[in-house]
Amino acid sequence: MRVINLNLNGIRSAAKKGFFDWVLTQNADFICLQETRAPLKNDTTEILHPPGYLLYCHDAEKKGYSGVAIYSKHKPQKVITGLGWQSADQEGRYVELQFENFNIASLYMPSGTSGEERQAIKYDFMQRYFAVLQKIKKSAKSFIITGDINIAHKQIDIKNWRTNQKHSGFLPEERAWLDKVIDELGFIDAFRVLNQEPDQYTWWSNFSHARDRNVGWRIDYQIVTPHLKNKIQAVSIYNEKRFSDHAPLIIDYDIKM
Repeated sequence: MRVINLNLNGIRSAAKKGFFDWVLTQNADFICLQETRAPLKNDTTEILHPPGYLLYCHDAEKKGYSGVAIYSKHKPQKVITGLGWQSADQEGRYVELQFENFNIASLYMPSGTSGEERQAIKYDFMQRYFAVLQKIKKSAKSFIITGDINIAHKQIDIKNWRTNQKHSGFLPEERAWLDKVIDELGFIDAFRVLNQEPDQYTWWSNFSHARDRNVGWRIDYQIVTPHLKNKIQAVSIYNEKRFSDHAPLIIDYDIKM
């Protein structure tokens, strides 16, 4: 079962750059997207509906902002949009598909780079979402949480870690939150199960040719429940074509639908 996740930085922009043409070569079961920046719910534009896929989305109330989606080859038993608090629900930051054997979600965590107010919203989101993760742990259900977490976890996950320790996305409090998710709750960073190499990034600044120089951050994840750890078969970050300032994360699981 192949799962791809990507922050698109605008679904129409990514489509013009060939994203959906590439998608059709991947035979993915699920394509989990963040920052769609478009009201997809009632959009019938042909290119946004690749053959063989069902579209489930959570649009932001503000046009041209945020938004998440999942393209699925499989019809879920239930779809959940939103998490029950303002920064998640009004900003279109969460959609979840529930199946008999597992659930899969597309999550777009707020960024705090624009100032203290947004950083406070990010911290509030992190605290509230930790409680959601605690409930997932107690449920014992298999879960794949994909998305742009907007946190580089360890020094290996960011090129210039020394100079970014006071910047949002690599703050000690943010990294400690991910420590708790992994060490305390037992969730698994699926990519790192099979790839422990440095210089593995999923986002690059648009300044100073950062992507060409691979001066990046790994802030896009697939976080899974512990019993899926031995189901992870292959992991990769696709960089041959550029659809966004992020790169697609591709993970194959030994899970049958």
